[in-house]
Amino acid sequence: MKRIVIFASGSGTNADNISRFFQQSDVASVVHIVTNNKNAKVIDRATSLKIKSLIFSKKELLEEGALLKFLKKEADIIVLAGFLWKIPEHIVSAFPNKIINIHPALLPKFGGKGMYGMNIHKSVIESKEIETGITIHYVNEKYDDGAIIFQAKTPVLPSDSAEDVAKKIHELEYEHFPRVIEAVIKSFIDG
Repeated sequence: MKRIVIFASGSGTNADNISRFFQQSDVASVVHIVTNNKNAKVIDRATSLKIKSLIFSKKELLEEGALLKFLKKEADIIVLAGFLWKIPEHIVSAFPNKIINIHPALLPKFGGKGMYGMNIHKSVIESKEIETGITIHYVNEKYDDGAIIFQAKTPVLPSDSAEDVAKKIHELEYEHFPRVIEAVIKSFIDG
């Protein structure tokens, strides 16, 4: 069984969905949910799922200390599920092609620093895009720049608001993210 550590910053709906998916898996399980936000609802979700949680500071993320040691001991794969900080190079290099992120747009469009959540959906509407979607990708040392693993699309209707787009994106995330993580893990196992 491979061990997944999820990084999340907010409500944790994707972390919850992924955790529930892997409760039924013989390939991997979510062993920890970690967050940079002591008020994040994801902590309550972890508790209700009986998954250990950990809160860390920006300093702990950026330094090569206890957090890196913890990850090397506990994680086979790291999943970013609504985690808003950039992963530092020392963690990326310790987990080459073993950190996966989901981005709520079709990269390379609408990526980079500051492009998250409703910021993206509003930009999609303002740009009069006819489609948007999700991108699941490996994490490297730059924002939203790692190799793309999977993309799924959804139409953007002229009548759609940013909230409508957000709802469509969440549906794609819930449907695809756990399955893509599982496929990546199976590819590690199969070598």
